[in-house]
Amino acid sequence: MNGLAGLIGFGILFGLPLIWWLGTYNGLVRIRNHCNESWSNIDTELKRRHSLIPNLVRTVQGYADHEKGLLREVTEARDAAEQILPDAGEQSVKESRLAEKVGELLIRVEAYPELKSDQNFLHLCSFVV
Repeated sequence: MNGLAGLIGFGILFGLPLIWWLGTYNGLVRIRNHCNESWSNIDTELKRRHSLIPNLVRTVQGYADHEKGLLREVTEARDAAEQILPDAGEQSVKESRLAEKVGELLIRVEAYPELKSDQNFLHLCSFVV
């Protein structure tokens, strides 16, 4: 009986922490995988958004040839934001600059009533913004 009690004590002393450690490890791996998947989804959406900006620029360019400076800035901001950086803070700054330039572009579009009603433009704006 003494050997059985020692075996049970040994099982409790080493078995329970082992079970706890395995459960914790699996939980952390699950969380890490979820974070990686979430970042991957963000990257996919950003790439989709970046790919639509040249279409928006071309559409606006057809109506506003004299806005070339702003269109160039939007394109440059898009190119900078398209480079995936390991630092989320730097990526966020580039995405903010892109959003700012697209916002400026949309403000300038207000001067072109026929562009504001163009279906292609409205469709692109709903995806980019």
